[in-house]
Amino acid sequence: MEDYEIVIGLEVHVELLTKTKMFCSCLTEFGAPPNTHVCPVCTGMPGVLPVINKRAVELALKTAIVFNSEISRFCRFARKNYFYPDLPKNYQISQYEEPLAKGGYLEIDGKRIRFKRIHLEEDAGKLLHSETGFISFVDFNRSGIPLLEMVTEPDIGSPEEAEKFLEKLKQILEYLEISDCNMEEGSLRCDANISVRKKGTKELGVKTEVKNMNSFKSVRKALAYESKRQIEILKRGEKIVQETRLWNEKEEITESMRTKEEAHDYRYFPEPDLVPLEINDGWIEEIRKEIKEMPDERKERFKKDYGISDYDANVLISHKGIADYFEECVKLYNNPKVIANWIMSEILAQIKGKVLKKEEIPLKPEYLVDILKLIEENKITVNTGKEILKEVYNTGLSPCEIVEKKNLLQIQDIELIGKFVEEVIRENEKAINDWKKGKQEVISFLVGQVMRKTKGRANPNIVRNILIEYLKSLK
Repeated sequence: MEDYEIVIGLEVHVELLTKTKMFCSCLTEFGAPPNTHVCPVCTGMPGVLPVINKRAVELALKTAIVFNSEISRFCRFARKNYFYPDLPKNYQISQYEEPLAKGGYLEIDGKRIRFKRIHLEEDAGKLLHSETGFISFVDFNRSGIPLLEMVTEPDIGSPEEAEKFLEKLKQILEYLEISDCNMEEGSLRCDANISVRKKGTKELGVKTEVKNMNSFKSVRKALAYESKRQIEILKRGEKIVQETRLWNEKEEITESMRTKEEAHDYRYFPEPDLVPLEINDGWIEEIRKEIKEMPDERKERFKKDYGISDYDANVLISHKGIADYFEECVKLYNNPKVIANWIMSEILAQIKGKVLKKEEIPLKPEYLVDILKLIEENKITVNTGKEILKEVYNTGLSPCEIVEKKNLLQIQDIELIGKFVEEVIRENEKAINDWKKGKQEVISFLVGQVMRKTKGRANPNIVRNILIEYLKSLK
């Protein structure tokens, strides 16, 4: 393995956040019943005329600006001719010789991964296969949804670097609000071209294309497997076949789908039903004004304005919705560090990796703040606060409603706590004897027993003080 180097290029397809499709007025809503968001244009009926979605072009321009790409002042759509069951026109409207943008880069750990091209096209439909595999259904709802294709140069040198690149790319696209980047729903998809070569060799090796990767983790695993497979072939003195391979998630292997001895001839030609796009400086500047704070800028501001650590800032800005949520909480309760800790330990645990907008997080910012204020005022314990948070998250009830309904206010009555302390001491004779022998750690155990008896409601500081005084009296 150490004698070889890996060369990877990625093709990333991003469904754009437009209300309507690329060339017609059908909705782009995900999850609608099959074949309900269709019309003669997106199903390729004879005689129809497509019309370019201006908002899709603007979102593509916004992306090109952020990645420092060279925007074409004149570009055209082309027909990419090929047959596939879910491509109703038997051609796809895409861009070829005159893409919307060329060049640009994304920096990962100080290394620039260059883009070859960024262009617009339309998505295909979706095939749904029966369990037997003998029957397939076609849903054309996705057909015609605006796609942004981002093709990198072969600059990526490892599966881990590919994963980092995609994570950073997804984060930036979310901040740009051009896509929800949901891989489960297919709004972010990635194919990879991978080859290996002897170190010091300039010529690229024979590449394979890897498809069917539905997560960044899958991309890393698939490329790691494929690079190892190719190196083993070369070490045996055999030749690598240029082909398309599918990632088998269950077996964690790549499997041959089809060989590609020669590049496909898609017979591109300019789309006759669409006028060329002319993009002037004024339009570009208008789009540039739409671009808000990017992740790295936000991270530095969080560290400076809120005094949080580099690690905390990294976690909070990892998703735009979480960063927005954090800032909304800080407006209501000026204790950034405490809020950051609760978001990272409790909120993220509830979200379980879902990418949500601020308003989609079930626990409203004001509800988290209410819990933190109840803890600060010693009305509830931290552990009670965590339980309340889970219930608020699941039910939508306010913290105050839950506290009142379940009688969760903290017990601060010294006499009442003293009775619980006496019970615990009577029930734990061994622990008392251990304390008399000098084992100070017994106190924490006894505090825990009192807290268990009070279901976490007793003020732990009062419990500890009463316990220490009681134990001293036993000497």
